[in-house]
Parts: sequence; structure tokens; C-alpha cells
Amino acid sequence: MTRLVTCLAVLALYAGPAAAQDWQEPPRGSALRTALMDALRPHAEWELGAPVEFVVAEMRVAGDLGFAAVTAQRPGGAAIDLTATPGYQRGTLDPETMDGTAIQALYRKSGETWVAVHHAIGATDVWFAWDPLCEEYRAVISDYCF
Repeated sequence: MTRLVTCLAVLALYAGPAAAQDWQEPPRGSALRTALMDALRPHAEWELGAPVEFVVAEMRVAGDLGFAAVTAQRPGGAAIDLTATPGYQRGTLDPETMDGTAIQALYRKSGETWVAVHHAIGATDVWFAWDPLCEEYRAVISDYCF
């Protein structure tokens, strides 16, 4: 029991309420939200084919850093058939080992432009909780990092 309490206390230090308050979610329809989605779209369309739209599960911005967790779909809500995508045809996507069209991205603002610096499609792990990424993007992913 003492170990559990100690572990919870350590977690509270890393992901306490103050850490959760450091980022903001861009409102639907805002220019910022559109810019973040537009920065991710070419990566998604390269693998999944065009056109794609995103269903946002999480979107966070703190200063010049951002994070998004989205699911890609075809306009109007149609599912994407992974076996009919350019990524599948090239051998870079394997539907058998993927979590569908879930996408996570880490962003950095460069001048006036948002850039999706790191991203993954269909990841089955929390790849962005890697220490070097946590160090750089902690402001938007602190609750995933230890």
C-alpha cells in the first residue's frame, strides 16, 4: 500500500492540475484549429489517399507547440478502406497491425506556419511518450509523460 501511495504522489508531481492547465483547445471553426488540421492533411493524404477529413478526439496548443489525436475518414463520414490506400499499395501501412486510421501528431509553429513535425497513423502504442519528445513537447503532452 505504501508503494502505491508513493507512486501516486510521484504521478501527481508530474501530471498535477497545473500541468493540465498549460494548454488550450482551439475552438471548432477557429483559424488555429484549421491551420493544425491543414498541417496534418498532406501526411494523412500521402498514406490514406485524398480527400480526408478528421474527427478530433484531442487538440492542444501551448505557445508554439501543439498535439492532436484524430481519426481520419472520407468526407461525409465514410470509413477509409486501408487496403485501398496508397500506403497499403506501397507497403507502408499494414491494416493487420494498425489501430485503424487513428493519427497522433506533434506540432511546432515555424514563423506563422504550423508544421506537423512528428506523426503516426494507426499506432498501437503511445509513441509520443518517448523521453526526448516529452522533454520537447511536455507543455502539450505532460499527462502522457513520466
